[in-house]
This record gives sequence, C-alpha cells and structure tokens, in this order.
Amino acid sequence: HVQLVESGGGSVQAGGSLRLSCEVSGLALNNYCVSWFRQAPGKEHERVARITGGGASLYADSVKGRFTISQDNAKNTVYLQMNSLKPEDTAMYYCAAGLGCAIDYRRYSDWGQGTQVTVSS
Repeated sequence: HVQLVESGGGSVQAGGSLRLSCEVSGLALNNYCVSWFRQAPGKEHERVARITGGGASLYADSVKGRFTISQDNAKNTVYLQMNSLKPEDTAMYYCAAGLGCAIDYRRYSDWGQGTQVTVSS
C-alpha cells in the first residue's frame, strides 16, 4: 500500500521561505516520479514541480527560480524548498507519486493529505 505524508507548511510573510517534505512508503522512489501540486480555493490544481526517479527536475513557470525540488532516496523523501514566497503561492500543497510524470492531477491515484501554505503581504 502506497502512502504519502506531507509536512512543513505554515504561515509566512512575503519573501520568506518554507521547506515541504513528502515522506513516501510502499514504493521505491528511485523507480517513480513524484510531483508537487497546489490548489487554492476555487482554483484548479497546478503542478508546481516534479522529479523523476533519476533526479531530473522540472518547474512551473510561476515558481521557477524560487522553488527547488529534491529527493533523498535513502529516506524515501521528496522535498520542496520554497524561497521568495509570494501571496499568490498561498494554497494547499500535495505530493503525488506515479510511474509516469503526468502534469494532470487526475492521472495520479496516490496522494498525500496535503499541507497548507499561507503567504501574507
């Protein structure tokens, strides 16, 4: 059974930083792709970043240069370092794992419960 647990969210002022963690169990991180999604109330899911089993990263234009995704295979954990946070980054953040690296959230069946990020002006 695959399980993902997010942590690290919180409330910060614009310009601040947070590091989100996604602890994964039930699969070998080296063989899967993990994506970070976010969703604000009334808005669509947006894929913020993804990382392949081989460590290749990709970012949405809205966060490129500010966010960094990384993984620790020994700990089976994926991280999202979030710097220079903006109010528009406010959302519930989720991680999801799959054999592919789909940009569409509907392609994923294994999700964490989410962690809230709130950025104030």
